[in-house]
Amino acid sequence: MNADKSGSLPIVLVAAVARNGVIGGDNRLLWRLSTDLKRYKALTWGKPMVMGRKTFESIGKALPGRETIVITRNADFAAPGVLTAPTLEAALDLASTRAEAMGADAIIVAGGGEIYAQAMPFATRLEITEVDLAPPGDTYFPEVDASAWRLVQRIAHGPGGLELGPNDQAPFTFVTYERS
Repeated sequence: MNADKSGSLPIVLVAAVARNGVIGGDNRLLWRLSTDLKRYKALTWGKPMVMGRKTFESIGKALPGRETIVITRNADFAAPGVLTAPTLEAALDLASTRAEAMGADAIIVAGGGEIYAQAMPFATRLEITEVDLAPPGDTYFPEVDASAWRLVQRIAHGPGGLELGPNDQAPFTFVTYERS
């Protein structure tokens, strides 16, 4: 898939990122933010989601209401309700086809760190939850180049912002960037 391909659907990276860039550790999330999980569901519902095998395994199953495309070099990998692709480009091509069939208005890239880094040049929008924590971890979100992205929206939750939900473990901010 070509990043400049005209008429292609938006490619949206969706991630929760700690202050230190960490998005996970030991193949799991390091915080619990029920408000963010609700937003994640709203952003991804009815769309194809591209993710790496480790990210899929951390979730444990295909999420309802979305089509899951797992990038894996293991040709024998299979899971119920999951499509596979050997590379990011093949996954994005498959997601484009599936999005058209589903009537989706975007393709979601849902992790992990290596997949986000590979997908960043193709992305047209970033939906980031900035988590006000700095836990140790082993998986990171790539740096957002301020010259390539423009901030569209910031919605803080916690002190000075909207109220935290009862199952939110830390303050956070929903941030939307669009490619400049």
